[in-house]
Amino acid sequence: MLTNTARLRPVFAIFACTAFLISPGYGATASGLGTVVYADRANVGSTTASVGSTVFGGDRLVTAANGSVQIRSRAARLLLSSSSSAILLQEETSPAAILTSGSATFSTANANAFSLHVFTAVVRPNSSEPTIGQVTVVGRNEIVVKSTRGALACTVDGETRVIAEGETYRVVMAPEGAAAAASSQGPKGSGGRPLKAGKSKVIYYIAAGTAVVTIFALHEALESPDRP
Repeated sequence: MLTNTARLRPVFAIFACTAFLISPGYGATASGLGTVVYADRANVGSTTASVGSTVFGGDRLVTAANGSVQIRSRAARLLLSSSSSAILLQEETSPAAILTSGSATFSTANANAFSLHVFTAVVRPNSSEPTIGQVTVVGRNEIVVKSTRGALACTVDGETRVIAEGETYRVVMAPEGAAAAASSQGPKGSGGRPLKAGKSKVIYYIAAGTAVVTIFALHEALESPDRP
C-alpha cells in the first residue's frame, strides 16, 4: 500500500516542472524601472514612497504640497517637486515619464538616458553631455521648459527645437488655427516675442523672467546620474 508521501510525489514533480517553466517569464516582467532615492510626502500609486523601493513602468508618482520624490533609473534621475504627478514608462531604448501636473526635473548622463512627455511634447537631452532640464505645466497645453545644464531637444508633432543651456521657454501647443492666431497677437506678457508662428502647432516664447525653481541640488542630483 502506498504511503501518503509516495502518492504525492507525482504531484510535487508536476508542480516543480510547472514552476520551472513559468519562473523565467515572470522574472522578465518583474524587472524594475528604477529606485526611489529620496521621498518626502510622496506616493507611488496608493503606497507611500520609501527610499530604496523599486518602481516599475506604469507606476504613478504623486507628491503632496511641500513634498518631493526622486527616482534613479540607469543613467538618469527624475525629481518631482511639490504638488506634481507623473506616470513612469519603459520605452524601447530608455526609461521615460509622462508629466501630468506640476514640475519635474531630470538629469542625464547621455542622450538616450531619459525622455519626458508632456501633452504632445517630448523633452529629452540633445547630446550625450551631462544634462539637467526642468519642465513645468503652467496651463492647458502650455509648459515652461528650462535647461540648467547642457542643451534640451523639445519635439512636438515631429518638429524639434533645441533649447540651449541657460535658456527658458514657454511652449504653447495648439491646433494650427489657434497657433497662428496666438502668434499674431504677440506674447501676451510672456516676456518675449513668439519664436514660432504660421502653420506650426507649437509656439515658443522667451521666458527669461519666469521663476522656475530647480531643487535638484537639495537631493544631490547634480551628481552623475549613474553614480551609485
